[in-house]
Amino acid sequence: MKILVADDDFVNRRFMEKIFGEYGEVVAVDNGMSAVDEAVSAMEKRDFFDLICLDIMMTRLDGYKTLEAIREAENKYNVHSDNRAKVMMISALDEVVIDNAQASNDYDAYICKPIVVDKFEKLLAKLGFEK
Repeated sequence: MKILVADDDFVNRRFMEKIFGEYGEVVAVDNGMSAVDEAVSAMEKRDFFDLICLDIMMTRLDGYKTLEAIREAENKYNVHSDNRAKVMMISALDEVVIDNAQASNDYDAYICKPIVVDKFEKLLAKLGFEK
């Protein structure tokens, strides 16, 4: 499994790298622009990410705008639905607090920080990812 993690907080990014390292190859970046660059580069090589985890509040490009750009790139590169990345949004805010009126809701899962490992692993299993 190939996983992209985008979080501008170093500690959270390292924590997710450690957890996801048990599932497969992890690429971790510290902002949304870098996440889009990594995702597009993978699409160009036809070496797709299976899972993309995006912090909602990041510098340079927030998680929702990052997701929108990645989904647009999937369309541009004619990524078949079977190869389309599953996306997990991560935030310190409760999902119901976030105003999604201007945000893409084209994600597969949402989890609040601080991340509880057991809950996180159950969510990954629900998405079809096993160790």
